[in-house]
Amino acid sequence: MTIQRNLPKSVKYPSRIICLTEETTETLYLLGEGDRVVGISGYTVRPPEARQKPKVSSFLHARYEKIESLSPDLILAFSDLQSQITNDLVKRGFPVFTFNQRSVGEILQMIRMLGGIVGVPDKGNALAADLEAGLERIRRQSATFARRPRVYFEEWDNPLISGIQWVEELIEVAGGEPVFPQLRQARLATNRIVTSEQVIASAPDVIIGSWCGKPVRKEKIAAREGWNAIPAVRNGHIYEVKSTYILQPGPASLTDGVRQIHDILARWAESAAA
Repeated sequence: MTIQRNLPKSVKYPSRIICLTEETTETLYLLGEGDRVVGISGYTVRPPEARQKPKVSSFLHARYEKIESLSPDLILAFSDLQSQITNDLVKRGFPVFTFNQRSVGEILQMIRMLGGIVGVPDKGNALAADLEAGLERIRRQSATFARRPRVYFEEWDNPLISGIQWVEELIEVAGGEPVFPQLRQARLATNRIVTSEQVIASAPDVIIGSWCGKPVRKEKIAAREGWNAIPAVRNGHIYEVKSTYILQPGPASLTDGVRQIHDILARWAESAAA
C-alpha cells in the first residue's frame, strides 16, 4: 500500500493554478497544461489565449477577494518584489510557491521544477532541452561575426539601469559583449545603476533599450549630453526590444527575446563589414 493510493485524485497535483507573473503562465501553456491556469497577472500577454483568464494582480498588488473566489490549489509568484503579496496570501491559507530565477540556467531550472510540481516532469525536461538547443543554434550563428559588438542594455532610463543577469547572458549568446559584465549578478535594480559618464566611457557599438512599461525613445537616448561620442549613437545603432520579450525570465526571453537581440547584432555585424 502506498500513501498516494489513499489520497483522492484531486490532491495529487495542483489543478487550479494562479500565476502572478507571465513566465509561469507561458510555461504551463507550453507544457500543455494551460487548462490548469485559473487566474493571471494583468500584465500577461503570452500566450494570447491566456488573456481570457481572470486577471487577479499587477506585479506588486493582488486582488485577494478575486483570488479567493477562484479557489486555487497553487499560487505561483516571482522574486522578493512579490514578498508582501505572497506573505499576505500565505496568511490567508493559500499554498504559494515563489521562484526567483535570475540567470539563463535558473530559468531552465524553473521550467523543469514547474513541470515536476504539476506532475509532468518529462514535459518540463523536454521543454527545457528544446530551449537549450535553440540557444545553442543562435550561439553557433553568432560565431560567424568577424567581431563581437560591445552592447549596452538599458533596462531603465532614469536612473540609467543596466541589464539583469539573464539579459546579459543572452546578449553573449546572441553574439555581443556586455559593457557592464561586473554588474550582471546584482539582483536589485538599484545595484545596477550606472552613470551617463560610465556609458560614454564604455563606448558601446550597440545600445538596446527595454524600459518596462513604456516605449523606448531612441531620439531621447541619442540627444543625451555627450552621447554623440558613443559609436552606437554616431552610427545609428540604437534599438528597442520590448520588455515582454526580454525582461520576462521565462520562455519568451529564451526564444523571441534572444532572437531579436541576435537580429540586431547581425545587422550591426553586416554594417561593420561593409
